[in-house]
Amino acid sequence: MSNLSTISRAAFTIALLFSFVTNALAQKISVKDLTVEHLVNPFSIDNAHPRFSWKLVSNIKNTTQKSYEIKLGSTEKATSWSSKESSDQSVLIEYSGDELKSKTTYYWQVRVTDNHGNTSAWSPIQHFKTGLKPEDWSAKWITVEGNDTSFASPLIRKEIDLKKKVLSATAYITAKGLYEASINGQKISNHYFAPGWTSYKNHIQYQVYDLSKSIKTGANVIGVALGDGWFKGRIGFDHKKHLYGDTRALLFQLEIQYTDGSKEIINSDDSWRSAFGPIRSSNIYDGETYDARAEMPGWNIVGYKETTSWKPVRIIARGSERLVGMSGPPVTKHEEFKAVKIFKTPKGETVVDFGQNLVGWVMVRAKGPAGTKITLKHAEVLDKAGNFYTTNLRSAKQENNYILKDNVEQVFEPHFSFQGFRYIKIDGYPGELKLENLTAVALYSDMKPTGKFTTSNTLINQLQHNIEWGQKGNFVDVPTDCPQRDERLGWTGDAQAFYNTAAYNMDVSGFFTKWMKDVSADQLPNGSVPFVVPNVISERDAGSAGWADVATIIPWDMYVSYGDKGILDAQYNSMKKWVDYVSSVAKDNLWNTGFHFGDWLFYRPNDDNDGRAAVTDKYMIAQTFYAHSTQLLLNAARVLGKNDDVKKYEELLEKIKSAYIREYMTVTGKLVSNTQTAYVLALQFDMMPENLRQQAAERLVANVRDYGNHLTTGFLGTPYLCHVLSRFGHDDVAYDLLMQESYPSWLYPVKMGATTIWERWDGIKPDGSFQTADMNSFNHYAYGAIGDWMYKNVVGIIPVAAEPGYKEILITPKPGGKLTSASGELETVYGLVKSSWIIQDGTFKLDVIVPANSKATVVMPKTGKKEQIGSGSYHFESKY
Repeated sequence: MSNLSTISRAAFTIALLFSFVTNALAQKISVKDLTVEHLVNPFSIDNAHPRFSWKLVSNIKNTTQKSYEIKLGSTEKATSWSSKESSDQSVLIEYSGDELKSKTTYYWQVRVTDNHGNTSAWSPIQHFKTGLKPEDWSAKWITVEGNDTSFASPLIRKEIDLKKKVLSATAYITAKGLYEASINGQKISNHYFAPGWTSYKNHIQYQVYDLSKSIKTGANVIGVALGDGWFKGRIGFDHKKHLYGDTRALLFQLEIQYTDGSKEIINSDDSWRSAFGPIRSSNIYDGETYDARAEMPGWNIVGYKETTSWKPVRIIARGSERLVGMSGPPVTKHEEFKAVKIFKTPKGETVVDFGQNLVGWVMVRAKGPAGTKITLKHAEVLDKAGNFYTTNLRSAKQENNYILKDNVEQVFEPHFSFQGFRYIKIDGYPGELKLENLTAVALYSDMKPTGKFTTSNTLINQLQHNIEWGQKGNFVDVPTDCPQRDERLGWTGDAQAFYNTAAYNMDVSGFFTKWMKDVSADQLPNGSVPFVVPNVISERDAGSAGWADVATIIPWDMYVSYGDKGILDAQYNSMKKWVDYVSSVAKDNLWNTGFHFGDWLFYRPNDDNDGRAAVTDKYMIAQTFYAHSTQLLLNAARVLGKNDDVKKYEELLEKIKSAYIREYMTVTGKLVSNTQTAYVLALQFDMMPENLRQQAAERLVANVRDYGNHLTTGFLGTPYLCHVLSRFGHDDVAYDLLMQESYPSWLYPVKMGATTIWERWDGIKPDGSFQTADMNSFNHYAYGAIGDWMYKNVVGIIPVAAEPGYKEILITPKPGGKLTSASGELETVYGLVKSSWIIQDGTFKLDVIVPANSKATVVMPKTGKKEQIGSGSYHFESKY
């Protein structure tokens, strides 16, 4: 009997497996990775016409979508809107039904048919929740009793008693400052630094959390800690504090639906209580002090007995700023690093090396007598003698202090501050400090990795690693210039220079959608754009070429990389205002007024007496970016069908280029600034007549050779340098620059042990000394813009602007630099694109993957042979 049972079970298993395989084979097309507004099952969609995206999965080559059908409803089974279209579009399909209700969950599915006659099953049900309208807010802003003058972080609590069984519970939370919220003693999410940094005077984000599994019938406790953050704490230059306000405040609205159909709303109001807890001070630049002796055990759980230190909260008036849902990813924890080494410096200090320059904090495990103070200071590098070096932090302390309670082992980490570091100096640790007592944690915006790039050259691979970690460290809610010193600002020039590289490495669609709203919000009434966004410097500090042009460059590049026509629509007025501002200050179509950073941090030789100085005329640079922004505005106008603007800006562009030629170029094509950046920008932005461009490229090559195959470009010339060389047939020169190992070059910092991109080409000089201390960041992504060229040329993955978002792809690898292999891949909005090659026995072998619903043109190196292909996996070979 047992043998028969065994046989029966085996037969059943085989039948089940056969059924599964049969169904899988029958299901020749399916959909995956469904998103709404670039987000997976988002919880606060403010867009009245949200856009849906999906990817096709097919094992048949040359598959495209023939039609799609979407259905949407307010329950999983209901359908209140459907759309069936004969279309190959699967990215950002706009909802076109009746107005959606606020704070409502909607469910949606999609199925597709392909060009082979196959129809997919309906996708798994997805959902999104609409945000609150202004009139939906019933909560009050609350803060501490009296004036908010304490350095300590307030704790705010509310005990609630629910009489019925809870079906669902949704919390809407924001703060002036930063908040960390809990329900019944448990942190409600893995988010940090909420509500995020925006142009607070214009809009503050709120977050939405599903607390259905956290709230229970009976007693519950809401607990919230507040921090200074960017709102109240020191930010920007000149030790500015209280830039947006001097009062930290909480806005909390909990909406509960019971199983009997009734509802209840619990708001922040004057019934809540507050006290100051163990976070004695917290500041973005200076760090945090936490005194475990001041802890209030149980303050955020049921049954806590409030002491006399707990006071009533105070209601404050609602400001003029708008409350908006999140459109970008939250900051979350990511990689952890164990301590690599603990050592004594020549000065006798105890220093710990984590092996990687990162942004986040160190978790410390400690136990000792009450009052013991552990101090962690953070640094990126050691000096020439091997000592802990913090001079480049300027006034930022980057210091966390932990004061122990009596002989209880605890794990400490900050709440409302973060540090940029590879090394820590630790003082006051009780007993023997061991490697396992310390863990470094990276924090950055929760962006999905999308790109991979590797070659046969280990130095280039380390360069790619450094580029990625420069991005991680500086994409902490806003694209900052640096993450360690007393700055950490959203410099617009850095962001636009690096955008294309960023979009290869990670999915930055939501990240930049959010930040571009702040670019528009902080744009001055006259159309000028600040140096930093959010703008915490001065309204006078605006309008620098290559910085303010972020208003046009990133929207257009987002359109190309994600196929997002909506970003052009949303930013079009901002783009137009910026170009019109420049036109208003230009004289005879020449932009030769105002302050400009120019080619920031270009190569400055110590003694350049033969006239080869790399100084490029700043107004000459400004004119090229004036043309570039006008061209991008013109592109956007064409995409959006704004025909009147197309004609207007076509005429303007012609005048701008004519003025450039009159002012900055001789009749033979020589430029008034004989620098790499001058020729790079002139060629990149098509400023010269076509018949003079090749000779200009030859002048550029001569300049590079004259500097011994070294670059001399700064923040504005560097992103385009190798692109221009490749465009005009000088891949060999581009590779010579990429492979250059001596200063100035991309690989010089790698050879010096860098694990991120430096602010300066020679942040650490060959003799081990430092560049100027007041501006010498070792985590500064701008020069990492070479990553864009590496993806587009080494492995040859290029989006085609006419069919954006990699709907159409150009695969055109260009081997060089003695590389014998390279591989790159990118998870696009249509799916995975891959280009991987190896040179073996005189043969170039290329493997390509094209996602379903896309097509590609493959161009083989040397032979130039082209082949158009649809989706699928392919192998190509040619003599090399």
